[in-house]
Amino acid sequence: MPPLRSYFQNTEINFQIEILSGLTVAFALVPEAMAFAIIAGLSPLNGLYTACTIGFITSIFGGKPGMISGATGAVAVAIVSLSQAHGSEYIFAAVILAGIIQMIAAILRSDKLIILVSAPVMTGFVNGLAVIIFLSQLNQFKMKDEDAFVWLQGDKLYQLLMLISLTLAIVYAVPRFTKAIPSSLIAILVIYAAVHLFGLETNTIGDIASINGGFPSFHIPALPFSYEMFKIIFPYAFIIASIGLIETALTINILDDITGSSGNSRKEMFAQGIANITTGFFSGMGGCAMLGQSLINVSSGARTRLSGIVASAMLLVFILYCSAIIEDIPMAALTGIMITVSINTFAWSSLKMVNKMPFLDVSISILVSLITVIYHNLALAILVGMILSALAFAWNSTTTLFVTKQPDDKELSLYQISGPLFFGSVKLFIEKFNPDDDLQTIILDFSKSRLYDMSSVMILHKLTLRYEKAGKKIYLSNLSPESLLLLKNANSTVMVNILTD
Repeated sequence: MPPLRSYFQNTEINFQIEILSGLTVAFALVPEAMAFAIIAGLSPLNGLYTACTIGFITSIFGGKPGMISGATGAVAVAIVSLSQAHGSEYIFAAVILAGIIQMIAAILRSDKLIILVSAPVMTGFVNGLAVIIFLSQLNQFKMKDEDAFVWLQGDKLYQLLMLISLTLAIVYAVPRFTKAIPSSLIAILVIYAAVHLFGLETNTIGDIASINGGFPSFHIPALPFSYEMFKIIFPYAFIIASIGLIETALTINILDDITGSSGNSRKEMFAQGIANITTGFFSGMGGCAMLGQSLINVSSGARTRLSGIVASAMLLVFILYCSAIIEDIPMAALTGIMITVSINTFAWSSLKMVNKMPFLDVSISILVSLITVIYHNLALAILVGMILSALAFAWNSTTTLFVTKQPDDKELSLYQISGPLFFGSVKLFIEKFNPDDDLQTIILDFSKSRLYDMSSVMILHKLTLRYEKAGKKIYLSNLSPESLLLLKNANSTVMVNILTD
C-alpha cells in the first residue's frame, strides 16, 4: 500500500477549509444516517457505523476526492423488506455480497455503462433527488400527538420557520463576506447558540434517537452458510450493488461538472465494494455516494480526500465522546442546510427548456423524476430512463435511413444508402426495392451507412435472394470494416455479394 501522503501529492490542501468542511458534513450526516437506519429496521447506530466505515474507506481509496459516501435512503428502502422478513443478520450478509458484486463490476469495467445514461435521464435523476431531499425535511414540521403525527401550528410553527429562515440566510449570505469558514457550519453554530440563549423549545438530534455508543466491533453474520441463505440475500445484494454503482457514477458526473475535475468511476466502484464488505462485517446497512452531503462538502470549498476522512473520523468521535453535545443540536439548523442542498441540486434550467427540447426527452426526464420521488428507488428510475431513451433513439433512427436511387447507367442500377441499418430500420429499407424496376445488375453503396446487427445482415440476405429469383444480381460496395466483419462472421448462414477494391 502506498504511503498516505501519496494520496495528497500534487494537490494544494487548504487544511482549514478541508477540516471545517469535513466537520460540517459530519453534522449533516448524523440525522440522515440515523433516519435511514430506522427506515431499514435497524438501530440508529447501525446507520452511523455505516457512515463511518464507508465514508472513511472511500475517502482514502475512492476515485473522486471530496465526494462523501455513507448510508443512503435508496439502500434503506431496498433492504427494509429483508429486515422485516429475516432480520438484521441477513442484511449484513447481503451488504457483504453486494460489496463483492461491486468489486467484480469494477474489474469488468462496467463503469463505462454510465455513457448509456442520457442527459434527460440525468436531469430527471437530479430533480427527483432534490425533491426527495426537500420532502424528507417536512417531517420536522410535524409533532407527535398521542399515537399520531400532526402538523405544527401556532408559535411552534413560526419558531421553526424563523430558525430555518435564519439558517438559509446565513448559508447564502456568509460566502459573500468570507469563505474561510463553511457557511453551513456557521449556521449550525448560530442556531445552536440562539436556541440555548433564548431558551427556545425545538426538536434536536437527540429527539430522533441516542447516538451514544462504542467503537464498532467486528461481527460475522450469524447465519448458516447455505444455498438457501444465498437465494434469500442475492436479490437484495444485487439491488444494493446496482443502486450503489448507479448513484455513485451519477454523483461523480455531477461533481465533475461542479469542480471542473475528472473522477475515476472504476476506482470509486472498487472502493465502494471494499467499503460495503467492510461495513457488513461491522454491522453496517450498506451505502454509496451521497449527493446531498457531497454538495455540502464541495460547496464549502473541499476538494481533497482529507474532508471525507475528517467527516468519518468526527462521526466516530461524536459516537464515542460527544454524543450529549451532538444530540443537543437543533434539527432546524440541519433542516435548513438540507433545504439549501435541495435548492442547489435541482436543475432549474431544465424548467426553461421544457418548451424547447424534444417532447420525448422532456417526458423521459419527468418520468424519471416521478419514479424517483414516488418509489424512492433511484436504480429503478435510471433503468426505466435508460430503456426509454434507448427506445426513443431506436425509434428516431428508423426515420434517418435514406435509400436514394441514382439514374440508371446501361445495365446498372445504383442505390446510395445513408443512415444506420439495424432492426428498427430494416422494414423501411426493404420497402425501397422492387426487382421489376431495376436493371440486371444492382449496386448498393454503403459509404454513408453501416450494418449494426444480425437483422441488417439477414435483410440483405433476403434482398439478395429476391433479386436472384428475378434473374438479377445485387452487390454491396464501400462497406465499413465493422460491416464487413459482421458479414464475415455470419458467412455460414447468409449469402451476399460484396464488391472489393
